[in-house]
Amino acid sequence: MKLAAFDQDDLIVISAHLQDAMVLVSDMTYLGSTQRFVFACDRPLSGDQYMTGVHFERVIRARVSNLPPRDSKIALKLLGITFISTASPAGEVVLLFDGDAAIRLSVECLEVAMADFSAVTG
Repeated sequence: MKLAAFDQDDLIVISAHLQDAMVLVSDMTYLGSTQRFVFACDRPLSGDQYMTGVHFERVIRARVSNLPPRDSKIALKLLGITFISTASPAGEVVLLFDGDAAIRLSVECLEVAMADFSAVTG
């Protein structure tokens, strides 16, 4: 599956597909030189797990709260993704994880895509 979001309604759909996905802290990174934030996750779908890549474009800044160290192999459950408009089209994307962990991305505009790589077999 491939999805893209350019507004809050689209982001609601992506957030629903990524709800309860497991994300390793070490599989998230902010690439300041290209204004991109990326992560890989295992997302549940109908009893199966899918390895999925997600990227946010036009990211000016990334801030974290209550996250384990970046080199950690700790997996966090993604609870949801929201967008808060500040000065349209700019705003903040908030990724909420279990344990009160969060990532706030300051963006020029909302531009996010997700794509499944493969089913995870166990």
